[in-house]
Amino acid sequence: MYPLEKVRNIGIAAHIDAGKTTLTERILFYAGVIHRMGEVHDGEATMDYLPEEKERGITITAAVTHFDWEGYLIQLIDTPGHVDFTIEVERSLRVLDGLVLVLCGVGGVEPQTETIWFQAERYKIPRIAFINKLDRVGSSYERAFKEIKEKLGGRPIPITVPLSEEDPDLKVLDVIRGKEIFWEDEEGKSFSERPVEDGELYERWREVLLEGLSEVDDEIMELYLEGKEIPEKLLKRKIRELTLSTKIVPVFAGSALKNRGVQPLMDGVISFLPSPADIKVVKGMDPRTGDEVERSCSPDAPLSFFIFKITMEKGRKIAYARVYSGRFKVGDEVFNVRTGKKERVSRIFRLHADKRKRIEEARAGDVVALMGLKDAYTGDTYTDGTHPIIYERIQEMKPVISVAIEPKTSSEEEKLLEVLERFSQEDPTLKVEKDEETGQIILSGMGELQLDVTVHRLEREEGLDVRVGKPFVVLKETITKEAEGKGLFEQMLEEEKKLVRAEVSVLVRPLERGKGISITFEGCPEREEIKESVESALTGGVLEGYPLTDVEVVIKSYSFTPGEHGLSALRVAAQNAVRSALEKASPMLLQPIMELIVNAPDEFISEVIGDIGARGGMVKDIEKREKMSVVKAVVPLRNMFGYMTKLRSITQGRGSYSMTFLRYDVLT
Repeated sequence: MYPLEKVRNIGIAAHIDAGKTTLTERILFYAGVIHRMGEVHDGEATMDYLPEEKERGITITAAVTHFDWEGYLIQLIDTPGHVDFTIEVERSLRVLDGLVLVLCGVGGVEPQTETIWFQAERYKIPRIAFINKLDRVGSSYERAFKEIKEKLGGRPIPITVPLSEEDPDLKVLDVIRGKEIFWEDEEGKSFSERPVEDGELYERWREVLLEGLSEVDDEIMELYLEGKEIPEKLLKRKIRELTLSTKIVPVFAGSALKNRGVQPLMDGVISFLPSPADIKVVKGMDPRTGDEVERSCSPDAPLSFFIFKITMEKGRKIAYARVYSGRFKVGDEVFNVRTGKKERVSRIFRLHADKRKRIEEARAGDVVALMGLKDAYTGDTYTDGTHPIIYERIQEMKPVISVAIEPKTSSEEEKLLEVLERFSQEDPTLKVEKDEETGQIILSGMGELQLDVTVHRLEREEGLDVRVGKPFVVLKETITKEAEGKGLFEQMLEEEKKLVRAEVSVLVRPLERGKGISITFEGCPEREEIKESVESALTGGVLEGYPLTDVEVVIKSYSFTPGEHGLSALRVAAQNAVRSALEKASPMLLQPIMELIVNAPDEFISEVIGDIGARGGMVKDIEKREKMSVVKAVVPLRNMFGYMTKLRSITQGRGSYSMTFLRYDVLT
């Protein structure tokens, strides 16, 4: 059992193809967990264990592992880089204490890098950066280092820097200790140190390190300005303190594929990223009062843990949990705050990718898998039932693309719905609905790749032969002007010879793009029945039945006959009032607008830009890099289906792109 100070709960995240799974593979090899390094491109990476991951050479689901590094317990989550699987990063960050952000030495800060950075900012997670692939032609540590500051707004601090770039036998310089580190074998297991030979390189990066620390620490600034020697011990302590407060980002150099730079990075994880003991307290809400409450991150505090992921295996639910406080054993009863029910933990596992090791007890600081929690769902908080707390749920992500899906034989429809429902429990960004008018099953998600992977899983894992329609975008509705509406409902109750009546008046007005929905009461008391009815009315607009967004609804007045029948009438009147107002407010359709980033050789850029324009897109920026250009554009999602095939065609297979959801905007 490791003391809390000796535990690190970290994640590895990056833009797709930056090399994070390769890095994880090296870490596991050097930690002695695996005895042979598998390669992503060969479909043999330990953490990419799903058949779809092996086939496609990408990470699809966040995988958890644990290992010992120099007497420390490292609990690590390897996350996907593709934007379609951003939810996996989001829910992993929700339970991590620290993050290793991997940057490609050639690509630098890429679109998904920015997404991950701002997700980590929201949760105030300390970060260190690893600039990878520095052996490749066109790589630049300095450029990627600067982009952390310029594009992300971070304050990078160099810890290791490359002695040379575009070099397969990469060596790095330890800027804190003034040592050169070089690896003695191809596998990168053995390495040695020697005093600095390139004094000019060392002095330049030492200056960058001290200047960066001086900007945020008075003690370092004073010593630096006085020209005094700053002891290594003090430097490390200050770097740790400033990293934990998210004021700086220590930066490391290497090439995971060439087995260079990994050990110094892991030493940095231990030296600079927090333990659960550093977190001290975690904040939540008292579900009874709504007040903020704190829970000490200690095994001796009252129990609390958070469910961040659900998987289904042979009909059994497995809940991935981060234990924030207290402890529990196999057979203990725990309390689900959302359902208000007690459940019994039947098994507890430590995880290593798709392998599990049974343990008898979990305690504060642990990341474990649990069986027996049949009602568990992603975002649930569990306690001992007597010390109430509920932790913030994982941010919901709305699907932007859909396909109609049906089994080849009608007898399999029930099984198809059941399997899709199970998949949607595992991945909350997948939505399954049955169209009441057409009878079609509609599967919605974050992108073409996610839906394609889901369809392949149906066929491979469940043996379901399905037909899939062409993808279509999920539209929304909004309004363009202010309008008022009244809803009236009257009904004579024959048995009681009594007239039941309700009347509601509302005002609707447009909000700025991205503001969502706002419901307020003005000049009348709030009533939950009215609020729920308004929310229900906004799920289907008056144009084509799409959900509303960027709309404010103000309830101006209401009246109703007292009693249960009167409350039912009030609900109907509220819905009628909203629909009446929406019809007068000049409704219009909105569609998903995406940010598109294209990397392509210079000679093909004019064709790339022309194709973007033909798809109704607008180029915002073109960044020149060595023999390559990066085009940033805004495009309507509905015109982007099959874009990869077109891009490969016009760039002779040398172009790549990423696309992230930006906002819903006017349908043009």
